[in-house]
Amino acid sequence: MSMVFCRGCGKEIHETAATCPHCGAQQTVSAPSANVAGDEVQAFDWYVAVLRNYAGFSGRARRKEYWFFFLFNILISMGLGLVDGITGSSNISSGMGFLGGLYALGTFIPAIAVTMRRLHDTNRSGWWMLIALVPVIGIIVLLVFLASEGQKTENRYGAPVK
Repeated sequence: MSMVFCRGCGKEIHETAATCPHCGAQQTVSAPSANVAGDEVQAFDWYVAVLRNYAGFSGRARRKEYWFFFLFNILISMGLGLVDGITGSSNISSGMGFLGGLYALGTFIPAIAVTMRRLHDTNRSGWWMLIALVPVIGIIVLLVFLASEGQKTENRYGAPVK
């Protein structure tokens, strides 16, 4: 019987619980397994966990979840770009091919959701993503926020996910 921590109150609950019996909080997918520390979790499982939590904008995401999603997103995009180039389905003017475009469209919302949850882990609102619109400096500031360690205590976005 594996136990996980409630995303609302932080108490230990069974891994299959849809809601917390203590506080009634809805449990969402954040870690790919019941292992809270994530030590035995394979890297690709973090990518799949983000896709399973497709439009989960509430809660928190740890650094490992965000950066593995980012890594596999880049690798898959490069692979699809290569396939698009070989098959001739790429468009030089847009810089994207048919398969790459479909993939980008399909992962757009999960990418925004995991970025927002990552910012929540650092106790920042998801609106901080808009700082990337400021040329150069905004992107650097956002990268610093995303690479920062999350709060070890409960914040306004929930209990720590680590």
